[in-house]
Amino acid sequence: MSKDEQETPAEEPKKSKKKLMIIVIAAVLVLGGGGAGAYFMFFAPKAAAKPEKLVKGTVVTMEDALTINLADGHYLKMGFTMQATEDAGETPIDNSEAIDLAIDGYTGMEIAELETEKGREKAKQELLEKIEKVYNVDDKHIIMDIYFTQFVTQ
Repeated sequence: MSKDEQETPAEEPKKSKKKLMIIVIAAVLVLGGGGAGAYFMFFAPKAAAKPEKLVKGTVVTMEDALTINLADGHYLKMGFTMQATEDAGETPIDNSEAIDLAIDGYTGMEIAELETEKGREKAKQELLEKIEKVYNVDDKHIIMDIYFTQFVTQ
């Protein structure tokens, strides 16, 4: 060996930090993914239970259409039926309370509210919510929908 070879130590090649960074990033992703998965499995709030599927039962009809006073001298002639569920059974349902709710809900409304499909649908949903509150008792869903059989404004 020559003197020059003994005095200078062999230079080691520089190690790349790219490998180290890739390993660190991969570890963070794996641990982060595992932590997120554990959170959603054990700690995240549970989604509300799906409501049970309602089965249609009998239809409760009105004998006569209602004539309701709207605002500014206008009138609404309306008839509707109520769709009962299977939970209602075969017992006849008295619709007098639903008729009263309809009269109270529609009396005094502006005709412009009821002339559009959107306005009619909104008024129908409000009436349905009131009817469901009255008829659906003791954890039984008795009325599930209403259907207009007549709806004429003047």
